[in-house]
Amino acid sequence: MPVLDLFDMKDKVVVVTGASSGLGVAFAKGFAEAGADIVLAARRADKLADTAAMVEALGRKALVVPTDVVDPEQCQRVIDAAMETFGHVDVLINNAGVGTAVPATRETPDQFRSVIDINLNGSYWMAQACGRVMQPGSAIVNIASVLGITTAGLPQAAYASSKAGVIGLTRDLAQQWGTRKGIRVNAIAPGFFASEMTDGYQDGYLESQLPRVLLGRTGQGEELAATAIWLASPAAGYVTGQTVPVDGGLTVT
Repeated sequence: MPVLDLFDMKDKVVVVTGASSGLGVAFAKGFAEAGADIVLAARRADKLADTAAMVEALGRKALVVPTDVVDPEQCQRVIDAAMETFGHVDVLINNAGVGTAVPATRETPDQFRSVIDINLNGSYWMAQACGRVMQPGSAIVNIASVLGITTAGLPQAAYASSKAGVIGLTRDLAQQWGTRKGIRVNAIAPGFFASEMTDGYQDGYLESQLPRVLLGRTGQGEELAATAIWLASPAAGYVTGQTVPVDGGLTVT
């Protein structure tokens, strides 16, 4: 098979959580361009409709399932709907997430639990639901963060803890499901990318961090989507249990 054919996602069914904005939209667009049909999950149904229109404009099918990933039953509902509509689920992009920047002495239990519940527990519930129906050759890509590996100058104990947990979850599911189910599980650790989370940063913060980035700039959504397509496609057929930083060199400085 020609090497470039290994990246083809034609007629695959890809579930993208957090698909209502930012990087979730970039993932949906990238996989649709690669030939996949997309199941779109997020809490904001109106925004999901916009993403669905974009996917359909690219000639692919889109299924919208409003979802709060903190609820295991809602996560299962996403996969049930995907199976009813398409008959198979080939890829999960576990992208739903939130962040906080609260000093540890002032962070409330509810604030901390909320981040863990969405970022870590939600990733598990979605992966669990997919693991029940995915066939050999399927793939899960968890969206972790460089803050699961290093620090970035803000007080982000809940976020960093949740993303370190996602990295650990990735390793464990890879070893559970690799031989037995033939499902590959990997993670991406993004560095600084424009998103709703970075929109909330204080003025000048991103600029203050760029000296730590070897490439001297923030990332582009399509660069992250391209990495996810590689990890989800047969091109990465011998890659599992790994966390791939996409950070412009941040984690090596």
